[in-house]
Amino acid sequence: MDALIQQFREMPTTAISDVMGGMSNLDSAIKPLDEEYRFAGRALTVQVPVGDNSAVLKAIGEANPGDVIVVDCKGDTYRAIAGDFVVGMMQTMEVGALVVDGVIRDLNAIKHLKFPVFCKGSTVSSSAKAGVGETNVPISCGGVSVFPGDIIVGDADGVVVVPQASGEDILLQAKDKIIKDEQRAEKYAGKPEEIRKYIAMMSNKA
Repeated sequence: MDALIQQFREMPTTAISDVMGGMSNLDSAIKPLDEEYRFAGRALTVQVPVGDNSAVLKAIGEANPGDVIVVDCKGDTYRAIAGDFVVGMMQTMEVGALVVDGVIRDLNAIKHLKFPVFCKGSTVSSSAKAGVGETNVPISCGGVSVFPGDIIVGDADGVVVVPQASGEDILLQAKDKIIKDEQRAEKYAGKPEEIRKYIAMMSNKA
């Protein structure tokens, strides 16, 4: 894992979202199966027609260790894009995470794998394998454009997309925001009068 990605793993999605003006957050319905999951990695994009996950299998074979498979399945919540067998293959191939604007199945078995899956929920229906779909193409997932190689970061609050060309700049801004947030929290902790002043100041701005 390169140094930039490693540093993004330590960044909360909230800080990244704030410095990007909230413009790169995936649909809030896309959540981790376990709130303890967090990841950062390069996007390996997948575009599939509704009800066919053939291209997801292709992506698993193409993935480098740490890559995040990001699937555009048009928000379909009827057919699962993956079950425990497919997710297990991702884990074996050292994929970093699965992010999909749809659903998975075999929920309990996938949870036992302890593999970061971020999705809209689960279903009982499987996908077909007609052999269609594409990998490493620009996609839209959760209402956000995602390009191959973009930096994808996820945690309990959701998923954000950082354009790869802006990665270092966004990381520096996020670090700076965290420092300022910590200083602000320290300034007001246990100080009712300071909190009143802060509330009054923010109310006047409104």
